[in-house]
Amino acid sequence: MVKSAHGAQGQTAPTAHAIQTIVALEGGAACIAQGRDAAVDFLTRVQVEHGLPVSERAMHLTQLVVSELVTNAYKYAPGPALLELRVVADTVEVAVWDSDPVLPVARAADPGRVGQHGLEIVMAVARGFEVQREPVGKRITVRVALPDDPGGDLSGRNPQ
Repeated sequence: MVKSAHGAQGQTAPTAHAIQTIVALEGGAACIAQGRDAAVDFLTRVQVEHGLPVSERAMHLTQLVVSELVTNAYKYAPGPALLELRVVADTVEVAVWDSDPVLPVARAADPGRVGQHGLEIVMAVARGFEVQREPVGKRITVRVALPDDPGGDLSGRNPQ
């Protein structure tokens, strides 16, 4: 199920309306590909219908973030999940809600560890990352820059 909404919401570029979509993911391994496909469809619409710049890097990083977050929801939370994609200024916000109330913790870097690097990867490419507990479960929100960073920083982060 995909719902699109264009509601009044703070400032977004170039209009004052939010550009967003919400996808209900039923669970199962297929939801990972469904999430990635929804991200590509959404960012393509952002470019075509709204004329906003979306770099190839942003397209790939958004798919990666969606893949990692939805995979974690599938692996650790029973039942369905929600994927919300929203353009805010020059970023795409990727939010995934799942039913597991346990907040994720990034593990210390360990090159010998096989697997469980998803959260590390997400945090490395994100412009912003936050986790909040919900009345049921949790919501993880990640922001990815849409245009290429003028400074050439792959993650789109501002240098400190």
